Amino acid sequence: MPDLSLWLEASGALSAAGGLGVAKYRAPRLYWSAVGLPLASARFTFTYSSVMDVCDLTVQPSRLRAFMVRNVAHREVQPVPPKVRRLRGTSTGLRVTLRLPAGLEPADVAAASERLRHAWGVHSVTVVPTKPGFVELRMTGYDVLRRVRMPRRSPKGKGLVVPVALREDGTAFVRDFRQVPHSLTLGANQSGKSMYQRNLVKGLAPLPVAVVGIDCKHGVEQSAYAPRLSALATTPDDADRLLSVLVAEMEARFDLIASHGASDMWELPAKLRPVPLVVLVDEVAELFLTSSRKDEERRERLVTSLIRLAQMARAVGIYLEVCGQRFGSELGKGATMLRAQLTGRVVHRVNDKQTAEMGLGDVAPDAVPVATSIPPDRPGLAVAADSSGGWSRIRTPQTTQAEVVAACREFAHLVPDSLPALAPFRPPVSATPDTDTVPAPVVRPRPVTE
Repeated sequence: MPDLSLWLEASGALSAAGGLGVAKYRAPRLYWSAVGLPLASARFTFTYSSVMDVCDLTVQPSRLRAFMVRNVAHREVQPVPPKVRRLRGTSTGLRVTLRLPAGLEPADVAAASERLRHAWGVHSVTVVPTKPGFVELRMTGYDVLRRVRMPRRSPKGKGLVVPVALREDGTAFVRDFRQVPHSLTLGANQSGKSMYQRNLVKGLAPLPVAVVGIDCKHGVEQSAYAPRLSALATTPDDADRLLSVLVAEMEARFDLIASHGASDMWELPAKLRPVPLVVLVDEVAELFLTSSRKDEERRERLVTSLIRLAQMARAVGIYLEVCGQRFGSELGKGATMLRAQLTGRVVHRVNDKQTAEMGLGDVAPDAVPVATSIPPDRPGLAVAADSSGGWSRIRTPQTTQAEVVAACREFAHLVPDSLPALAPFRPPVSATPDTDTVPAPVVRPRPVTE
């Protein structure tokens, strides 16, 4: 009997160890909550002071504090690390709020983030300044970008906020059109750029906005979203006419704003406020390419219209989302000027370093090597940056085109009817296919004769 009980105990221990090993790779959130979080919290608590000291994140105490320690507490004066104000665990890692002592700045902590990651045995450490004198350490216990699971609570904000991807620190990456009105998204074939646009369209579908598509690949990408589109251009000539209409709409909105003494559209009364308008350009290089003199004239009009919208349309609620595989100065006159007006930047895997430099070099130069090292077996992985200089790695969740089409059909009634100028460009909407009917045979049956 003792041998049997010992065997059962050993079997139970091995089964538990095996279950934890499987959970670590199959259910990382469960493993982190059950095992990783308690261990990381204990390691952080017991090694915090020594880690801060070896990472040069301590300062000498004030004279008063040194006097009190030396003469009242009768202890040796030690350097002072940042004060821990809050420590809380999440389903993906740890959040630690630090109060920085005089002499330290957030850049000092950010420079030591790699050393902190190894010291506490976590996957990544991101330093985020929250308010003057305070920073938050966002630690992730595992690679949250390996299997993307968006947070249950979506970030909320004023205006148009669409969660489209997951950041490396476990938070949602959102497309806030009022904060970042225009954006440039770059990526090679099979890099996840189209998946990013799918998530964006799916997030825009339930919002009270007008969505305009420009897809010069004869609509192969955006035609499926026709139920939710207010306009769609599938050739450069159609795009030329559509952009001219959008420029005219922008000027009419400026007249409306000026007549009411407002500075932008959002200061108007709700009953007078025009509907926000999001323009999705799928392949921007098709608008720049020319093959004849006639194309040159059309190109000049297209580029001029895009630049005018990028420079001024934010105040009237018209936002640009420009996508492309390749974007560089060799596209011709106006390319660099257009890029300068696109505040947000998202760069997926690209085929050349120059494209990554055009997307990130002017806003976050240190992110260019990260973008050029994205592996091809991780579609959807990208580097997101903006004009503030900050950047982070993100990954878009897997979304099928059927899911996006279903969302577009569900919210087709939200297509605004207050934009009559866009009516000629409204794409035809096919009827919902009836899955109960049996399709007609491809081959006509022939009777068998004797």
